[in-house]
Amino acid sequence: MKNAFITGVVIGVLSGLWLYVMHIAGYDLTKDQVSPFEYFSILIPVGGLYFGLRAYRNELGGNMGFLEALIQCFKILVLAGIIAIFAGILYISYVDAGNNLLDFSGRLFGALLIGLLSALAVSLILTTKSNKVD
Repeated sequence: MKNAFITGVVIGVLSGLWLYVMHIAGYDLTKDQVSPFEYFSILIPVGGLYFGLRAYRNELGGNMGFLEALIQCFKILVLAGIIAIFAGILYISYVDAGNNLLDFSGRLFGALLIGLLSALAVSLILTTKSNKVD
């Protein structure tokens, strides 16, 4: 659980900081348009999950099943999501207060979808017990 906590905090903080970096760089996060620079934010959960799950696999002695990997990814993503949503609420409330929350919530749903797909992909990549699900 310690590994999931540390990795989740890192992903959540980096995702929250990404909002402010995008704002400082001059990109508008509340319109329906997505800038190409914004796609780099996908690297935060994918990289974080990969390195966090690889460290967890090393803690298990290098032997990890798919279900173990998937559960660990979900633990990481729950904590990261809570922190990122808190940062998003602060962003909408104080930094970009005049804009519509509905536009921003669509981006949060997209982040949830990316997190789930990343969890499946990273779990498949780092699974070492290939003969059974768990």
